[in-house]
Amino acid sequence: MSEAPALQAEDLRKVFRRDGYDIEVLKGVSLSLARGETAGVVGISGAGKTTLLQILGTLDRATSGKVLYGGKDVTALSADEMASFRNRSVGFVFQAHNLLPEFSVLENVTLPCLIARMDPAEARRRAVALLGEVGLAERIAHRTGEISGGEQQRTAICRALVMEPSVLLADEPTGNLDRATAAGVVDLLLSLNRSRGLSLLMVTHNDQVATRLHRVIRIDDGRIAS
Repeated sequence: MSEAPALQAEDLRKVFRRDGYDIEVLKGVSLSLARGETAGVVGISGAGKTTLLQILGTLDRATSGKVLYGGKDVTALSADEMASFRNRSVGFVFQAHNLLPEFSVLENVTLPCLIARMDPAEARRRAVALLGEVGLAERIAHRTGEISGGEQQRTAICRALVMEPSVLLADEPTGNLDRATAAGVVDLLLSLNRSRGLSLLMVTHNDQVATRLHRVIRIDDGRIAS
């Protein structure tokens, strides 16, 4: 029997109700991401890329269709079950790093572990190891306002991976970075893909970034165009 994809979407549709009108943002999107595969999602603004990523990551629910992780349908989960699944099984990296400024780098990275009620010593061990892997061993006690934009995004990547998810979803992770720093972040994501067998789905406007991934998925007007 063949192995189930790390992530799969089946006929996803999303309709928003605005001012008495239905706006269909996703119009039957189906895709799959193999274990260890990297893929870029590209398309013009308003094509439905971020909505798709939010639904795939269980941050939002589709109007219809299914999302499966490792062959398991997660769309039928309750809100609490979905939150627990998301915390333990899905990593997110956003354009804005969304770090807590009052916390240190180390505290930001351990936060998902503490939400999951992990032993604090194990949470610290995981966070320190990750931060060392991405070159931030000397920054663990710094507040996030005391480190550079690239270091903040690396911290956010560590936070996304500390629960050891099999799938990482990234929404314009280089959008707020200069070219050199952005290239370094992509290098890091691809290195983590190779070393951890991580499946990576990345929304990006940067064609140079997209072409470094295994596959490019183009969305146009709520549908997969290619």
